Amino acid sequence: MTPPAKDAVIEALHDVIDPELGINVVDLGLVYGVHIDDDGHVSIDMTLTTPACPLTDVLEEQTADVLADLTSSSHVNWVWTPAWSMDKITDSGRDQLRMLGFSI
Repeated sequence: MTPPAKDAVIEALHDVIDPELGINVVDLGLVYGVHIDDDGHVSIDMTLTTPACPLTDVLEEQTADVLADLTSSSHVNWVWTPAWSMDKITDSGRDQLRMLGFSI
């Protein structure tokens, strides 16, 4: 399989939805990095709003599902530094959260 383009991977990750907030992980600022090796293996550096969040399995499954058409091999690498903060949320993510009633 030809390695996917980084932009295509990031676009696909917009379909990975945080189950608690209903916003995608890209706009929440949870994706810290995308790495693609020469064999097409995709590794995603991702964090959570809190290390105690019990949703890692759900997000790993969603990530594998959205990347299945782009690569035969993907992995989520959970990272905790730098710690996530609200300033990592994109403008689109802020708009989506406001529409849900959050004041940010």
